[in-house]
Amino acid sequence: MGNKATTIDQQIQKLRDRGVVISDEDKAKENLLDIGYFRLCSYLFPFEKTYPKLKSRNHEFKAGTQFEDAVTLYYLDFDLRTILFKYITRIEVAFRTYVTYTLSNKYIQSPTWFVDPKYIDNSFITKFELDLYNEIRKNPVIKRHHTNHINDRFAPAWKTLEYMTLGGMETLYKNIKELQDKLTISKYFGVKQTAVFEQYIETVRRVRNICAHGGILFDLSLPKGITNGPAGRFSIYHSHKLTATIQVIEFLLQTVSKNRVKDMQQDIKEALDRAISKNPKLKSTIIATTGISL
Repeated sequence: MGNKATTIDQQIQKLRDRGVVISDEDKAKENLLDIGYFRLCSYLFPFEKTYPKLKSRNHEFKAGTQFEDAVTLYYLDFDLRTILFKYITRIEVAFRTYVTYTLSNKYIQSPTWFVDPKYIDNSFITKFELDLYNEIRKNPVIKRHHTNHINDRFAPAWKTLEYMTLGGMETLYKNIKELQDKLTISKYFGVKQTAVFEQYIETVRRVRNICAHGGILFDLSLPKGITNGPAGRFSIYHSHKLTATIQVIEFLLQTVSKNRVKDMQQDIKEALDRAISKNPKLKSTIIATTGISL
């Protein structure tokens, strides 16, 4: 589209020039105003002749590509983000709770163990005080704590960590000094190797952020493939795909509730079935982009 803004009519014409079939122009205009040309083109990407190459793209589409194909993928992606965010939240809360409970009781004489250099690497402590805690202390609960305890540099772990992001908790875990502490936490979630557990949590955090910020999920390609472990064994291709991340989420979720795993699997199946029933020819595209077996 170049570097200048374009009208909806120009966008429609550009798509047609590139080989996209638009059978209902009024509906297409409605979709473009609702979703946006740039975002919708992310869902047309799998139909480009040069897919999955990101370099040297000519933006020409395979014969028979329809505008509705991208719209169906868009709504499938929306459903998948909504579903995964719901269940990742359960993992996030459980992870935060178990870390806080376990280490707060182990180091009961150090209510702020998360900034205690005996237990946590100094690099985390410095960054936490300079960056993270300035934001956390804006929370009304933490503000009240400091009003009532004016000599406390930090609120205790069971208050402070409640307002840590998943990314913050992931970093805190990586900076725990005692290997046994890390193992206690990872084993609770069914993982015997801390490095694998760290990768699982990193994967969950990546997907969580995509879901929270409306990113593209269906065509996910992780920068580093997920290591074979208790969540499953993956081919080199599938280890980077959405299918592997879903297996990791399911695996960690089972510690929270096996029933929630069943719910998640059913929710995903229904979302995929809706997309395919609406547009049956998309089945092969969905398999290729997500890696999910249908």
